[in-house]
Amino acid sequence: MKLQTAHPSGWALFEAQAHHDERGWLAETFRLEALRAHAGGEVQIVQQNVSTSRRGVLRGLHYQVERPQGKLLQVMHGRVHDVIVDLRRASPHFGRCFAFELRAEALQLLWVPPEFAHGFLALEDATVLYSLTQPRIASAERAIRWNSPELGIDWPLEGRQPVLSGRDAAAPSFGDADI
Repeated sequence: MKLQTAHPSGWALFEAQAHHDERGWLAETFRLEALRAHAGGEVQIVQQNVSTSRRGVLRGLHYQVERPQGKLLQVMHGRVHDVIVDLRRASPHFGRCFAFELRAEALQLLWVPPEFAHGFLALEDATVLYSLTQPRIASAERAIRWNSPELGIDWPLEGRQPVLSGRDAAAPSFGDADI
């Protein structure tokens, strides 16, 4: 996995290097040394999750207040509009949103540092793999409303309403969130 783009706030976009031949291809999608070179020497993956979403499903913006999770994300199938928000109050990027279009065929991996909120809109049916630096703690999970006016996220909804979970629909705005 090769570093493609990095930002001073800590996020990074990696690209898996594919090796093609007549049988198909093989790609190295994770190398701990490459992640640690960017994110810090102590980063360790402790849990993996996979989600599937139909086109139009919007998940997020999610984060964990206790033992914040760093996330390495890869779209395994489909295409998503991915958004992360810096929640570190001392950061010069606090409250800033970063958006990416991640596609399975691009073999990209997005590193989301701890203390960032994360969400995505499935632009087509999608499967997303999450590699996490901390285990899930249900009591520490929080969410920020996807259309929080303070964030001004430009979701490519094309005039449709997103499909939301009850939790995401009821999430507080950025200004009222437990950060």
